[in-house]
Amino acid sequence: MLELNIGDKAPDFTLPSSGGGTLTLSDFKGQPVALYFYPKDMTSGCTRESCDFRDNLAAFNRIGSHIIGISRDSVVSHDKFIKKESLNFPLVADEDGIVCSKYGVWVEKNMYGRKYMGIERSTFLIDANGRIAAIWRKVSVPGHVNDVLEALQSLSKKAA
Repeated sequence: MLELNIGDKAPDFTLPSSGGGTLTLSDFKGQPVALYFYPKDMTSGCTRESCDFRDNLAAFNRIGSHIIGISRDSVVSHDKFIKKESLNFPLVADEDGIVCSKYGVWVEKNMYGRKYMGIERSTFLIDANGRIAAIWRKVSVPGHVNDVLEALQSLSKKAA
């Protein structure tokens, strides 16, 4: 498994995006990005995390930052999720898992003694230069978005 560290260049990608078209991470150069990986559309933890990001979008926008959600679900699934939860930022579809592997979030998981491969809930804060400024792995959803916002505010103060 690839291990990314703070200061590393964030692996670039172009993936199919919600609403049609594609999204390329490097197109956001010059602006910070909160890139969050989540296991599955419309599941309880993923819904809560996505809605927390949705509810705080204005605060992210004030800092000049973007939110991108990524899972292995299809664009069709993402579009349904966005509509159902009124999400206001893009979700990208990494159906083949290549980007999940590049970020080291495709891991062996264990539930009730059953081992399987899945996405480890993780967030990467990418600075305006395309470098990783902060990493959260095995994210616990309550309070997570506030932690990301605090890190972004600190990052924007350093850049000013």
